Amino acid sequence: MNTTADSRIIVALDYAEPAAALSLVDRLEPGSCRLKVGKELFTRSGPALVEQLVTCGFDVFLDLKFHDIPNTVASACHAAADLGVWMLNVHALGGARMLTAAREGVERAATRPRLIAVTILTSMDEPDLRAVGLAGSPADNVLRLAGLARDCGIDGVVCSSRETTALRARLGKDFLLVTPGIRPAGSAADDQRRVMTPLEAIRNGSDYLVIGRPVTRADDPVRVLRMLNSELSAAPCNPPDAS
Repeated sequence: MNTTADSRIIVALDYAEPAAALSLVDRLEPGSCRLKVGKELFTRSGPALVEQLVTCGFDVFLDLKFHDIPNTVASACHAAADLGVWMLNVHALGGARMLTAAREGVERAATRPRLIAVTILTSMDEPDLRAVGLAGSPADNVLRLAGLARDCGIDGVVCSSRETTALRARLGKDFLLVTPGIRPAGSAADDQRRVMTPLEAIRNGSDYLVIGRPVTRADDPVRVLRMLNSELSAAPCNPPDAS
């Protein structure tokens, strides 16, 4: 696991083919960002790509959002940890027994990665929640599920930056808040409905920011990362442990 990276930015490698992802990665320095590998890229390229990124010195967030019966999730989390990833995630809606099993799965690994839970997807708003039978606002559901995750020993949650202030107040400074839906000022929102700029998100209490298209589709992604890291380095924030 890389321990030198200090960037709060996790670049989402949301590519259809591994060659495209590696083309970008070849231009990046491990200390300038961490990397997120999601479902599509992992399905096409498998564990070998994750191991390659780890070998290159990058902290890798394996974003597969495990959600299954407890024993299956525990085994999957243990297998992911064995790849050397820095972070992985599960769905909080899997419930307390599944969350506890996931934590136990990573604790069996030689090197324990961070384990975080997905609460409510940032693409969902209140009408979407009602359609699947969840009462209340996205913020209400996020707070409830984040509390459940903490009680099960999970390290943090994926959440919208608009919920971070309330989560910090309720769950404390040591609970990790990983925020997608981040768009630099002037960027398109794309399919995210609850978005915020990087500086706003850090000031609201986010620890790590997941940024995809504003970096991966930039003409000069290295320059974009340099600018973002410079902007965030001066921001007052809840400092994460880089280990």
